[in-house]
Amino acid sequence: MGKQHVAVLMGGWSSEREVSLTSGRACAKALREEGFAVTEIDVDRDVALQLAKVKPDVAFNALHGPFGEDGCMQGLLEMMGIPYTHSGVMASAVAMNKPMAKDIWRAQGLPLAEGKVVHRSAFSAGPVMQCPYVIKPLNEGSSVGVHIVFENDNYQPQDDADWHFGEHVLVERYIPGREIQVAVMGDRVLGAIEIKAHGRFYDYEAKYTDGKATHLMPAPIHKDVYDEICVQALKAHQVLGCRGATRSDWRYDDTAGEPGRFYLLEINTQPGMTPLSLVPEIAAHTGISFGQLVRWMVEDASCGR
Repeated sequence: MGKQHVAVLMGGWSSEREVSLTSGRACAKALREEGFAVTEIDVDRDVALQLAKVKPDVAFNALHGPFGEDGCMQGLLEMMGIPYTHSGVMASAVAMNKPMAKDIWRAQGLPLAEGKVVHRSAFSAGPVMQCPYVIKPLNEGSSVGVHIVFENDNYQPQDDADWHFGEHVLVERYIPGREIQVAVMGDRVLGAIEIKAHGRFYDYEAKYTDGKATHLMPAPIHKDVYDEICVQALKAHQVLGCRGATRSDWRYDDTAGEPGRFYLLEINTQPGMTPLSLVPEIAAHTGISFGQLVRWMVEDASCGR
């Protein structure tokens, strides 16, 4: 038998294109070292033709953001009958739509910050929530478009020339405290890490620039909180029907002392696989190498996810 042939899908045309290229190249390199035959595909709108030409056994989906992470690519792979990594069509679409995911989590009793969806023109009438609050696009990742509004901040997305994320905005109460992220691999929680951004918050630059944040693994928080946040992270993964590896983002408010309260922000169904990414770092802490992690993702791949 020949080597199993994996097509690594990366790039695309979302705002996270460069991060996806970095993730994809790292995964392709590791898969070759694990003994797979690998074709790297910089995804364009003719990706179906590219896949039909290379005829892979498995598609490793290293795309980030809209069209790659929101069910679109997953639907194409389903129609072509190509087994693929990470979550399926429905879970990917729901997880990428932050308000929809929160509606499901809220019904399941998961702890969430107060929030609402407003039209971006609503900001012209003044603050849409008591400060401080957070403005987010409905369906972007990597903190793209996120803005924290503090007192005396006149930021308004309708006046922002860089706002290209639609007419509606997710607004959430700002949770003070600490940034905690949890990795899940299949039905196994790998652990929780704390991120201390050197700037105001863990934004795009802090996530992908070396030296912009400090990673503390395992997260040095109260043991009972650590255990419970891991339980809730697995629940968040499962109630959306996620598959493969995910990373959920949390805020932990310990400003009144420990143990504090934690809040689920979102879940990433295709977490970054760059040298600074958190899922590989958390996995390494449990003894799972980068190569073993990507091999598991390929072996876990299927259609009908």
